[in-house]
Amino acid sequence: MTVFEPNETPPLILIADDDPSIVRLLADRFSLMGFKVETASNGRQALRRVRQGGVDALIVDIQMPELDGLAVSAYLLEHVKRPLHVIVATGRRDAETIETCDSMGALYVRKGAKFWKDLESALVEIYPAKAERIRQSGLRSTGIAVPKRARVLLVDDDPDVESFLRSRLDRCGIDTLYAADAAQGYLMACKEEPAVIISDYSMPKGDAQYFLTRLRTTPATKDIPFIVLTGRELSGANKLGLYRSIGGRSGAAQIVRKSADTGELFGALQEFCGLQASMA
Repeated sequence: MTVFEPNETPPLILIADDDPSIVRLLADRFSLMGFKVETASNGRQALRRVRQGGVDALIVDIQMPELDGLAVSAYLLEHVKRPLHVIVATGRRDAETIETCDSMGALYVRKGAKFWKDLESALVEIYPAKAERIRQSGLRSTGIAVPKRARVLLVDDDPDVESFLRSRLDRCGIDTLYAADAAQGYLMACKEEPAVIISDYSMPKGDAQYFLTRLRTTPATKDIPFIVLTGRELSGANKLGLYRSIGGRSGAAQIVRKSADTGELFGALQEFCGLQASMA
């Protein structure tokens, strides 16, 4: 059952989140409810799209690259003349974040066990006349858990590298998925749809070039940013092959040398997923 009658123009909801798995979950659910849906993967995209007009509601994460969700929400709620409903969906639960949302007039929904129920309540608050149909849509019945934080997939056959980077990513508000080779990494990328993939260059069962080619020729993973982490200097030909587009899709976003100094790697990650702090 859809929320809106066939002759009605359904509201347009813009979903802004740098985690593609969350974007897909929300987009699928809202589409089934009868809403029109568009998506953005970072703060600037969201800001640009709302400025173009036609967006009725914004579902926005806080930790996003380029502009965080709170900054985007504050600007839009102050400067957009037409009514705009904002729901801030985040893993944060600190009092300051909740108070900031309240002060802006945005609704706060925490990513966690009660996410779908709380999101349903927020939608009912925005569209009270459609409350019964929103609830009938089955939003609450989904058993799919929503990740609280952005996730990075690390593919490397060295467990010491995994342990080293996992601890630093965790301190920056990023969860780490791990695979020991290209074959496992491909399967995990298809299943989990991480925000970013960091891959060693030389691995069992396929190097980074092989891995990247498989990702770019698979619909579910074709647009996931791909960072190559290498312990040796690559030849010019190898670098060119990694940066070259594949089937019209972008190649590697960056090639980074392995080092105890994670500044370059985390600088690259800042472009693709929000970090709470810089952990060089």
